[in-house]
Parts: sequence; structure tokens; C-alpha cells
Amino acid sequence: MPGELWPAAGALRWRMVTDGVMGGVSRGSITEQTVAGCSAVRMRGQVSTDNNGGFIQIALDLAPDGGAIDASGFSGVIIDVFGNDESYGAHLRSTDLFRPQQSYRQEFDAPPRWTTIQLPFSQFTPHRTDAPLNLARLRRIGLVAIGREFDVDLSVARLALYCSAQA
Repeated sequence: MPGELWPAAGALRWRMVTDGVMGGVSRGSITEQTVAGCSAVRMRGQVSTDNNGGFIQIALDLAPDGGAIDASGFSGVIIDVFGNDESYGAHLRSTDLFRPQQSYRQEFDAPPRWTTIQLPFSQFTPHRTDAPLNLARLRRIGLVAIGREFDVDLSVARLALYCSAQA
């Protein structure tokens, strides 16, 4: 698929981010493993709202050098996920954003089976920014467990950009 980002790009690596960066106590881990027959990256942990916390996240820089990609020719993001019947967030960042809390957000549900989720760019809402989402300067995606106490178990087997004609 022309818009394939992960795992096809190979050089791209997911990383774990928790609310510990701001004094929170949520815990999480990231592993590469086989989940229900598919190779995946798996985020597990617990979100705690203690100590002004409340999130764990796996994040992926979309360009191997940490720069931006031009996604302006695409309609959105597709992810293949396996979850635990919880809601998660997809957070996009562009190079136009400078503060860590700024992003463009969309929620999705992750059932306990492999499911392909379409996240249209038009449905991402700005968070703590007035700037429109600049698809020509897309930098990072984060898959986030946020805002409430719960057990996290989310696996991702594929991340790609799609055009409406491909959907």
C-alpha cells in the first residue's frame, strides 16, 4: 500500500511516554510480540489520575529522521488494533506545534479482536492550539490511554495513510 507507514518502513520505532514526565504515576510498557496470530507492538499498563497524571502513550515519529511527512494527498490514517474493549485516543502532531500538550485528537474503540480502524483527518480536533492541522508537515502519531483510571492493553499491527478511494 503506498501510504504504509509501519511496519513496512522498518526504520520507524514506537516509544513509550507516560505522565511521569509531569509528575504522574501511571505505568506502562511496550513490547513487540505476536498477538492473536499477528506481529504487533503492544502497550500495556495502568492509567492513574493520582499526582495530576492520567496518561500512557505509544508514539511514532512518522519520518525516520524525526522530521515531517507530507500527508496532504491522503484522507486519513488506518490502524489495525487489538484491544480490551476500551476507548483510546489517536493524537497527531505537526511541525507547527511547539508545546508538548498541543495535538489534534480523535477517539476510537479497540475491541478484543483484530479490527481495522479508519481515522479521517477531517475528524481530528485541535487540542490547546488554534492552528489548523497542517497535513503537509505531519510529524508524529500517538496512541493514548488518557483521562481516567483503567487497565490498558492495546496492540497495533499496522499503521497506514489512506485515500478515500482506498477505504
